[in-house]
Amino acid sequence: MIDADHIAATVTGYLDRHPDEVGRLAPLTAALRKPGDLTSRATFTGHVTCSALVLDADRRVLHIRHNVLNTWLRPGGHLEPDDPTLVGAALREVAEETGISSTALTLLDETPIDIDVHPIPANPAKGEPDHQHFDLRYAFATTARDVTLQAEEVHDFAWLPATEITPAVLAERIAAVDNPY
Repeated sequence: MIDADHIAATVTGYLDRHPDEVGRLAPLTAALRKPGDLTSRATFTGHVTCSALVLDADRRVLHIRHNVLNTWLRPGGHLEPDDPTLVGAALREVAEETGISSTALTLLDETPIDIDVHPIPANPAKGEPDHQHFDLRYAFATTARDVTLQAEEVHDFAWLPATEITPAVLAERIAAVDNPY
């Protein structure tokens, strides 16, 4: 189970590497100082999610087409009670949404390649008001090519050149990563 200390230590490590992002991540660091469970998707002041930037040998990044938002995203999603770590949550999400096994992925850095704070629109069908996601993004490399989509959440996939991903700072960080393949 992931606790607030694990999240706080991860965020601190990230901010040690990227001190210029303190202001951008202020909503997350403020949430970490308040009572509440940031691992629960029912915490509507904001909660942590994890996603994965999966690079292939040609430095392309795996994207999935999300059913609800109907946009290209990297695999990722909400934390679950049995996730052992934040990296473990990102690995689980890749496996669930794309069918790529965690054994086919190589973690490129224990520190997230990016942390993003972004708004999520209300979803009346799920009884969810608008809220924020604090998305910790991890980079992985793979030689896997076979993708099996989780139809209830995603409906397409593509390997897009790293230079085409947004935000631009993320494309720059991917370009700087050592890819073992």
